[in-house]
Amino acid sequence: MPGSSRPRRFVAIALLLLLAACDSGGTAPAPPEPVHPQWKQLTLPAPPGAAGRNLVRDTIRCGSRWYVAGGVATPAGDTRPALWSTTDAAAATGWAPVPIDTVSDYYAIRSVLYALGCFDGRLAAIGAKTGGAHGNPRVRTFYSRADGTLVAVPSTDFELYGGGRQVSTNRIAGGGPGGWLLAGNRAGGATVWTSPDATLFTIHEDVAPLASTPELGTSAQDAVAVPAGWVVVGGGRPKGRIDRDPFVWTSADARAWTRVPLPGTPDDEEAQRVVRTPDGIVAVGVAGSAFAAWRGDAAGAGGWSGASRFGATGAGVISGIDAVTVLDGASRLVAATTGADGHRLWTADLGGKEWQSVATPVQVGPGGTTATAVGGSGQTLVLLADDGTASTAWVSQFPRP
Repeated sequence: MPGSSRPRRFVAIALLLLLAACDSGGTAPAPPEPVHPQWKQLTLPAPPGAAGRNLVRDTIRCGSRWYVAGGVATPAGDTRPALWSTTDAAAATGWAPVPIDTVSDYYAIRSVLYALGCFDGRLAAIGAKTGGAHGNPRVRTFYSRADGTLVAVPSTDFELYGGGRQVSTNRIAGGGPGGWLLAGNRAGGATVWTSPDATLFTIHEDVAPLASTPELGTSAQDAVAVPAGWVVVGGGRPKGRIDRDPFVWTSADARAWTRVPLPGTPDDEEAQRVVRTPDGIVAVGVAGSAFAAWRGDAAGAGGWSGASRFGATGAGVISGIDAVTVLDGASRLVAATTGADGHRLWTADLGGKEWQSVATPVQVGPGGTTATAVGGSGQTLVLLADDGTASTAWVSQFPRP
């Protein structure tokens, strides 16, 4: 029959098109090869006091010195703050404990340091110890004295970080207008605390548009100083929804704020860490079932890109960003994440794109007693790892791409 070949020709053409699609784009591209730095283990001497195991929680370069912060946990269950420092992070030895004055404050004596900030070569830190009838973290801040000693700020106002409205005190940043800023949350939503010298902080809660409204519940996770002031990153949950939207807030003085929505999707998304790069700002967080990075302009007020996704958060655990750092000498970002497959390292260009996994010297699984952190400068990267039974510290001269 004259027309009988047309259906057969149509089927043949369709099959050819399908095969071409499979050859050209039907198969997902293979992920890029992991980066394999050359790691060297660091020695962190036992600080003065009762014997125990070191806890490592954050690391930073401040001025000409490098710091690792955390604490010591004794077999009896006691903890105390600890800080180590060196001028040469690349040396396996040379780290030494920094004197800490806890000013006889009950919870400062027992705190574990978990967040570090730097301003004009001076260090400041946040520490905490779980306590009280409700088992909430008892937060204390610390500042570096001129002689290098880390000094605790004694509690004079329980409601400053605690009390019935307490939620979290997350990160500390220095170098913006007015000196220092803490980012965290209270019952009223995203909150900041400010101080000119880190010796005493003032709380700014229920400040619009940082604070929650009947239509949006907000949370602040991290902050960074920029030439125009401050940038705080976090998220918000609109009324009637279970997913979050990513936000940043900008301010010239830490008192009046502007909320800036990041490009989002219907997925659950939140910005959790933020860093300045040589030509902008990168916020890193979670987006749906992946981790993600958003890049903005140097002021943080605009030019934000859509999320560049990487990795997989997995299910069954609380996933998020442990830390992110800038290696300007290697033109790289490095992020530490936690997900269902444990704690992992990733690297990207300074725009937060083209992510690759980074091979680590130790494996740290998921869990509430585990932790990782990274800090860096130039090409030097410091990695901290705690698998719940032992803490280790490592350094690498990160390879250029």
